[in-house]
Amino acid sequence: MKILGLNIILALLLLLSSCDSGPKVIESEPAANNGSAVDQVIPGVQAPAVAEDHKVVVEEALNTEKYTYLQVKENGESFWIAIPKTAVEIGATYYYQGGLMKKNFASREYNRVFETIYLVSGISKQPLGTGGSAVDQALSQTQSAEATAPPKDIKPAAGAVKIADLIGNLSKYDGKVIKVTGKCVKVNPMIMGRNWVHLQDGSAKNFDLTITTNENVPLGGIVTLEGTIVLNKDFGAGYKYNVIMEGATLK
Repeated sequence: MKILGLNIILALLLLLSSCDSGPKVIESEPAANNGSAVDQVIPGVQAPAVAEDHKVVVEEALNTEKYTYLQVKENGESFWIAIPKTAVEIGATYYYQGGLMKKNFASREYNRVFETIYLVSGISKQPLGTGGSAVDQALSQTQSAEATAPPKDIKPAAGAVKIADLIGNLSKYDGKVIKVTGKCVKVNPMIMGRNWVHLQDGSAKNFDLTITTNENVPLGGIVTLEGTIVLNKDFGAGYKYNVIMEGATLK
């Protein structure tokens, strides 16, 4: 993933729900699945479906302390989206992917209820293509080339499984607690109350193993993590993984 590097949809959801002065969701429902990036907010580790850009023009912006409401127009239709607080230019064109639709979304700051609004992880002035959302790409731009460079073959710790062996025998490891050793090439911190670590060990041709953990794993660090392997995991709101390690701890 290239730009969303973070503020992603669920981080925004947590932010909105944690603010006493923020909007309150009365009723919610997922946006219709039309093949857009809502299915690829954090892509799975294997060939994800193509994520589509939304190209919108900003008509109005309402800022709060931590987030921004935007009235935008796409293909002649005006609607509202909510993003982490961002400076935007009225009349300018922006791009985003995904979005979680909320109904009857109340804002105390503006004493109004948005009949329909889409929670979006971030916007970009450049098309995002299939490389992820604006948050992932923004994070990627702040990470050093050395820290995120694919590692050479890393010797696994005692009892650890190489990532190539894991992905080559997924059914064998499904539901099992295992250890993996590798280089942290990306971290998305505190999304849904956990850190999302991308680990490579050089054995699987730059293949990232996504790991959720409450540990603080340094970007570029060589670490061993132990957790449960889960296949075909769907967290909702587009967080889908063909394989993921959950609840990992440092060893």
